[in-house]
Amino acid sequence: MSDTQRSGWVGWAVFAGIVMIIAGAIDALLGLTAILVPTSTIFVTGAEGILLLDVAGWGWWHLLIGLAIVLVGVFVLRGATWARVIAIILIALNAISQLGLLGVQPWWSLIVIALDVLVIYALTVHGRDLKQD
Repeated sequence: MSDTQRSGWVGWAVFAGIVMIIAGAIDALLGLTAILVPTSTIFVTGAEGILLLDVAGWGWWHLLIGLAIVLVGVFVLRGATWARVIAIILIALNAISQLGLLGVQPWWSLIVIALDVLVIYALTVHGRDLKQD
């Protein structure tokens, strides 16, 4: 599709790619920080009891998924069809992983989940507008 044939909704798809790159980089940096911090566990207390969270495991997960989201986000901006499909899967996994952190970081988790939902919307509804020829 040439630039003259692209719809006005292409901005949503570009938004999705840019948010993926930024959010993936932040996710990777948070994961790297969790790996490098000397604390190995966090105790989270709640009404049901105490939850023991392995910070290093959480860090590795977010480092890897963050780097994958950045890489796929670049290819989304380039218009690769396969990248849109993989992006939706990775973003959905990221949103699900944030649910586990609602008790520890409620505001951050809710913001990330909201952005993930917007990215999934943009890629499913308007992602085709970025398709390469």
